[in-house]
Amino acid sequence: MLRLLFWLTFALVLLASSVASAAIVEHSFHVQNLTVRRLCSEQVVTAVNGSLPGPTLRVREGDTLIVHVFNMSPYNLTIHWHGVFQILSAWADGPNMITQCPIPPGGKYTYKFKLLQQEGTLWWHSHVSWLRATVYGALIIRPRSGRPYPFPKPYKEVPILLGEWWNANVVDVESQAFALGIPPNISDAYTINGLPGDLYNCSENKIFKLKVQKEKTYLLRIINAAINNELFFKIANHKMTVVAVDAAYTVPYVTDVVVTGPGQTVDVLLTADQEAGSYYMAANAYVSAAGVRFDNTTTRGIIVYEGAPTPATPIMPRVPAFNDTPTAHKFFTNITGLAGGPHWVPVPRQIDERMFVTFGLGISICPTCLNGTRLSASMNNHSFVRPASLSLLQAFFFNVSGIYTPDFPDTPPIKFDYTNASINVLNPSLLITPQSTSVKVLKYNATVEMVLQNTAILGVENHPMHLHGFNFHVLAQGFGNYDPIKDSKKFNLVNPQSRNTIGVPVGGWAVIRFIANNPGVWFMHCHLDVHLPWGLATAFVVENGPTKESTLPPPPADLPHC
Repeated sequence: MLRLLFWLTFALVLLASSVASAAIVEHSFHVQNLTVRRLCSEQVVTAVNGSLPGPTLRVREGDTLIVHVFNMSPYNLTIHWHGVFQILSAWADGPNMITQCPIPPGGKYTYKFKLLQQEGTLWWHSHVSWLRATVYGALIIRPRSGRPYPFPKPYKEVPILLGEWWNANVVDVESQAFALGIPPNISDAYTINGLPGDLYNCSENKIFKLKVQKEKTYLLRIINAAINNELFFKIANHKMTVVAVDAAYTVPYVTDVVVTGPGQTVDVLLTADQEAGSYYMAANAYVSAAGVRFDNTTTRGIIVYEGAPTPATPIMPRVPAFNDTPTAHKFFTNITGLAGGPHWVPVPRQIDERMFVTFGLGISICPTCLNGTRLSASMNNHSFVRPASLSLLQAFFFNVSGIYTPDFPDTPPIKFDYTNASINVLNPSLLITPQSTSVKVLKYNATVEMVLQNTAILGVENHPMHLHGFNFHVLAQGFGNYDPIKDSKKFNLVNPQSRNTIGVPVGGWAVIRFIANNPGVWFMHCHLDVHLPWGLATAFVVENGPTKESTLPPPPADLPHC
């Protein structure tokens, strides 16, 4: 009896501690025009609270985050909390016409959700058109009070947001490309924490500087907020230790280069163990598609040791070639999950839904475009079109028909040599992609295994595929056509990395697995924004579970109308 009372008292103390450690964190986002000078001219951009990037939000696991968004910009707007699970709060996820209608100019909307079962670096960004080029910021989730990191506590934590800059209105850049049916203009610069660095004209003083103390260890929270480019990131003469990706802890991995696709985050420990001096950090493009135009520039920041001689000429790292796929693939495949660490979820073994999904570029008919066609993209030959009158989540919750069709296929309509470009480009049934709002319906708690297969219908490239609402285990990835007999033997079922965004190898495949344990509608799409308007997307409708605790609640009263 005494033992029972002891354990009951202990459990109540733990529960009280957990409840006490949770807080309500409240912010207001004022989204409006901002005139900034980057490179050699002033540019009016859309920004949050007068800053670029926008504010960094800091919370602890278990906290409730409330963000009041006031749209004083001239554009429709939503905010997506990239990587947040949104457990029973799908109304706050934010993708335009998927979980909500956009906030109109002059409108407002309050996002409210709990940060549960995840720690690390995530971020927030606009999910309408290309506004996320300037409407973005970091979202940092620390452990609950009293709970340590599963690695030595760093001296300081520093967000490193990698972005892109255009000497133009980014909404106009996207609109012009879509209207003409051609690829958009490439960016004019990359940025580190909103600053291009000193390799660009008129930008000598627009460079991010990080002061460090010798022998201290810093946690760099690296976020790729670029619109269309995967990026290499290096620091001269320094190694980095990866300890988390996409807010999921990893087995420590030592590297001299970090590779990130748009949407991905990487947490690294950096120890200032070199001679006191100045060292450049640099980011440049990883471009896997052959023959495409891209921003072939390099952004730089500076790490300056306390006590370094001044003026000191910083040392520059040797950055990888833009097409260094071996380096990128080594980084992506050498990361493993921290099995047994905080919030670790073992790989589910029983599979309820198996999907083989091809994706890539094609064309669609466009009478108003330059050549009568425009570039399009598809998954299993379905080119996704967002609904116009009601969001998918509203249609699901209120059982409104005609907004989407529940017929996204588990396999492509035609089996073919997926990565053989010389054959596929001649097949009109593969090249021309029909448009639809087609979704996949899942039972609550179903385990889903997806083979994501790149195609070479109109070239091949590494695609960063992002799933809203869930993390997934990356079981394996490789090049060429997926072979279910040989490649399934490569599955890591013990400690695979857990992510919300996977860079599917150029001309290759990746196998992911997740549990659909959150009712709602969850977008899956390529996070290269050049491909999203072309239709490289689909959505999962996860049905309600059997209990009130597994049923999606009604929408907030202030949910925007279409």
